[in-house]
Amino acid sequence: MRDYTDVLAQPPRRRSVPEVVAEPDLVVETVDGAFCGAVVEVDRAIVAGERRDTVTLEDRHGKRRVFAMLPAAFLLDGRIVTLVRPAPSAPRTATAPARTASGSYAVPDARARVARDSRIWVEGVHDAALVERIWGDDLRIEGVVVEPMDGVDDLADRVRAFRPARQRRVGVLVDHLVSGSKESRIAAQVRDPNVLVNGHPYVDVWQAVKPTALGIERWPDVPRGVPWKDGVCAALGVSDPREMWRRVLAGVDSFADVEVPLLRAVEELIDFVTG
Repeated sequence: MRDYTDVLAQPPRRRSVPEVVAEPDLVVETVDGAFCGAVVEVDRAIVAGERRDTVTLEDRHGKRRVFAMLPAAFLLDGRIVTLVRPAPSAPRTATAPARTASGSYAVPDARARVARDSRIWVEGVHDAALVERIWGDDLRIEGVVVEPMDGVDDLADRVRAFRPARQRRVGVLVDHLVSGSKESRIAAQVRDPNVLVNGHPYVDVWQAVKPTALGIERWPDVPRGVPWKDGVCAALGVSDPREMWRRVLAGVDSFADVEVPLLRAVEELIDFVTG
């Protein structure tokens, strides 16, 4: 869930506060000094019941937070300013810095690298498609192949057969990797320093997509004993899970459309297998 900080709601100032366009890479600090980072995205969201402009800042450690663009809410070079949305512009030129769906800077005319021996394994084809949707450009440049496993029940056997090594690492993305789950017990069986098992808390990778990306308020609650995807489709009035998946994937345009635990898990796996 996006993080909005009400300490930014400052009382009106009598003196004039300059307006500054929230251009990409502009470095600002919140007026309370709690966060400093570069502008990576300007969006709109519901804040305190009202639809407002928001800005995503990224600090030097890569941590991102979203703030409402309220009057006199930021500091620029020590001066209080009001950030405003950039005016609509002409299509991006070839020399303008572009971003990939993961938020990385795009590399113009970059060729895919020859595949590394290292791999990222995911549970199924939906996981693979979602990873490709967001990180595909980055993974092609890094030469990392994503392979679906069709579940994790035989993970330990697959790792032994792969024979990981320092230049042949494996990163594994697991659904529902929470304490006490079947998945956590399977992951605990893998103790190879060249394998990193990482995951997110959601029952299925669908649930790692923000409901707002699909135009719904929240994911439906599914009763115990009912397959999660079937229960979701029934609650949303979709007869075919394949059609529901098409809607889920179509709702994802960038990293902003998925939950932070999935973002964190995949980024750590990419760092691991490319390091």
